[in-house]
Amino acid sequence: DIIPQPLLDQYLSMTDPARAQTVDTEIAKHCAYSLPGVALTLGRQNWHCLKDTYETLASDVQWKVRRTLAFSIHELAVILGDQLTAADLVPIFNGFLKDLDEVRIGVLKHLYDFLKLLHADKRREYLYQLQEFVVTDNSRNWRFRYELAEQLILILELYNPNDVYDYLRHIALTLCSDKVSEVRWISFKLVGDLVHVLMGGANALGLNFINELVVRFRHCSKWVGRQAFAFICQVG
Repeated sequence: DIIPQPLLDQYLSMTDPARAQTVDTEIAKHCAYSLPGVALTLGRQNWHCLKDTYETLASDVQWKVRRTLAFSIHELAVILGDQLTAADLVPIFNGFLKDLDEVRIGVLKHLYDFLKLLHADKRREYLYQLQEFVVTDNSRNWRFRYELAEQLILILELYNPNDVYDYLRHIALTLCSDKVSEVRWISFKLVGDLVHVLMGGANALGLNFINELVVRFRHCSKWVGRQAFAFICQVG
């Protein structure tokens, strides 16, 4: 009684492969693009009407369809709430993390927005997977690593100092030595924020990290490493 049943049936039929051949080759992509709006209109109580369609689109052979869903999965999570997100969206989110870079960038750009909606125990599981974002299909895709650094700056607040030290510290240091200057610049800010988090939560961790920065950059045999230390001090 929210929208006419024939209209909903027409929308759900957009995932039919036959329609892609006879109506529009991009029809599945249009369906994926509109899905958060349809879900918002129907409400989370009627998510069961869309669940199968969403899963079908998430496994579509066209990466453009999966990419469209990846860019909007955080919006859908807000609409559905934490329970439905954990049950129905997290498995699809995990699949996107292992997809092509063109799809992974969708979840990466809104990684903080999605992770903050999860319960702490579920969110902690992703600490092990953040390292995988450093590796891309094409090493020249430096914007991917830049986006990772930007997201990590936001994500720092979601984890305790021990987890930040154990899992995010290594990623930040790797990005600080990136071949592309734009990635290094944003990574210096990340490291500066990381120092503040560690100094505020557990002093010993902060001091250990500062000593590591001194050894790695201040006493680096290459001038670019010593320059990096100066920039880190500047932003810190």
